Amino acid sequence: GLVPLTDGHLRLDGTELDRTPPESRPVGVVFQDYLLFPHLTALDNVAFGPRCHGASKSEARAQAAVWLDRMGLTAHASAKPRRLSGGQAQRVALARALATHPRLLLLDEPLAALDARTRLDVRAQLRRHLADFEAVAVLVTHDPLDAMVLADHLVVVEEGQVVQQGTPADIARHPRTDYIAHLVGLNLYRGQADGHTVHVESGSTVTTTEQLTGPVFVAFPPSAVTLHRDRPTGSSARNLWRCEVAGLETHGDQIRVALGGELPLAADLTTVAAAELDLHTGAMVWATVKAAQTHAYPA
Repeated sequence: GLVPLTDGHLRLDGTELDRTPPESRPVGVVFQDYLLFPHLTALDNVAFGPRCHGASKSEARAQAAVWLDRMGLTAHASAKPRRLSGGQAQRVALARALATHPRLLLLDEPLAALDARTRLDVRAQLRRHLADFEAVAVLVTHDPLDAMVLADHLVVVEEGQVVQQGTPADIARHPRTDYIAHLVGLNLYRGQADGHTVHVESGSTVTTTEQLTGPVFVAFPPSAVTLHRDRPTGSSARNLWRCEVAGLETHGDQIRVALGGELPLAADLTTVAAAELDLHTGAMVWATVKAAQTHAYPA
C-alpha cells in the first residue's frame, strides 16, 4: 500500500493483496527509522495494529502489553517515542508489526540506525523472535553479518541482478562473485581445473586437494596464508607465490595484508608476526598456502 501498483498483482497465500484493504492485509513492516506515532505511548503504538484489525481498545492494549513484555519493555509502556532509546524504539516497532500476527513480515534495514552495541543486542533479540515466527519474513540489509545471522535463505543482489542464493552456510563456503567472497572473508579465484591444479585467470596456479576438470572457483581464507621474507625451504605447503605488500589494515590484534603480484590475495597475521616480518607497503614477500586449506568447486 505504500507504492501504487502499475502492473501485475501481489498475492500472499493465494489472496490478491492489491484488492485487499490495507487494514485487512496480513503484512507487518518494520522500517529503518522506526516510524512510531510520536503522540502515542509505546503501549498504544503496539496496540494500533490490533485495533485496526478489529480488536476492542481493551483487547488491543492487552495484546500490546504481552508483546512489550516479550520485548523486555514493560517498564516503558507509558513512554512516548521521544523518551525511548534507538534500541527500545526499534523493539517497539517490531512488537507493533508482530502484534497483528502477520503472514508476511517485511524488515527494511531494521538495524541500520542503531549504534554498534545496541545493534548487537537487538540483532540477538530479533533472531529469537524470527526463530519463533511461523510465517515468512523478508529482510533487506546491506550488513553481511545481519544477513548471515538472521536469514535461513539468502538472495544476494549486485547491480540490480540476483547473483547467488542459498543457505548462509552454502554461500559462505561457495561464493560465486568477488563481492560475495569479500563479504564472507575469502580469497576467491576463477579458473580452469586440471586434476589438482587450477589455472586461474591471472596466469598463476593454485594446487587443491579436490580433483576436478573444467571451469571452477577456488577459495581460501586469509588466515590460511603464511608470509615469509625469504623463499621458504622445506615447507609442506603446495602453493607458493611471490607477492608485494600493497597495504596493511589493523583489526584489533590482527593485521589484514593486501598483496599484489602473480596472485593478488589477502592475508591475516597477528601484529607480532607482522612486526617480526617488518611488513610495509612495497615490501616483497613469499606467500604459502597448504592445498588442504583451499576449496575448489565447479563454476
